[in-house]
Amino acid sequence: MRSTERREVLNISTPEGDSAGDPGGATSGRAYDLVIFDCDGVLVDSEVISCATHAEVLSRHGYPITPTEVFDRFLGRSSRQATIEIESELGRALPEEFHRELQEELFGAFAAGLRPVPYIERILDTIGRPFCVASSGSHDKMRASLGATGLYERCRPHIFSATQVAHGKPAPDLFLLAAREMKTSPQRCVVVEDSVSGIRAALSGGMTAFGFTGGSHCRPNHAEALLSAGANAVFADMRQLPDLIDQFRARVTGP
Repeated sequence: MRSTERREVLNISTPEGDSAGDPGGATSGRAYDLVIFDCDGVLVDSEVISCATHAEVLSRHGYPITPTEVFDRFLGRSSRQATIEIESELGRALPEEFHRELQEELFGAFAAGLRPVPYIERILDTIGRPFCVASSGSHDKMRASLGATGLYERCRPHIFSATQVAHGKPAPDLFLLAAREMKTSPQRCVVVEDSVSGIRAALSGGMTAFGFTGGSHCRPNHAEALLSAGANAVFADMRQLPDLIDQFRARVTGP
């Protein structure tokens, strides 16, 4: 039954006109008291840029890898986790130059061409409930990506990084930190994620997990991957989010 419900929501249609996200509509109820957004691939369309830059810099420093391989292995995971895994395979530490070059080139690429996910500004302004950001990226990275797209001031100070917890996604630590800091019960949180590890982290923390597939990095099978990870719903257009929250009220409030 639950699987059927998820697949019906996957096909939700975008409302006509500007009614989606209307704070005066039914979606403004507070059955969910907090929306937790991932950053990369959810707020900003950064994953293609990030995977390409990581692949280029890693290959330059003796670890040949393609952007597709970066995507498959490390999407949604922290740089700390990726570095530990890569250094274990190499049998040596990556040089300090690697970290410096990666940051400089990634932040430069963000400044040159990063765009916000379509309609995210409208959603942040009209969601009708508190929200925060919880990302595997560092605070410096989010300052660069959210700053390049004009979203940083909308989101601060409620921005949380995997660098603040012992275990990154798919462990629930980051989302539980966000809920605790925002003084909200995990059961009253909905998480918007684009990665399998993020969906698993949200569910492990007792939260509702919505998979987002509207980023330019998402493949045709991305929705199925998120559903297989346990996502309660999957959607591709950010304007659908308020209606999804409304549909899943029953999971918190009951009939």
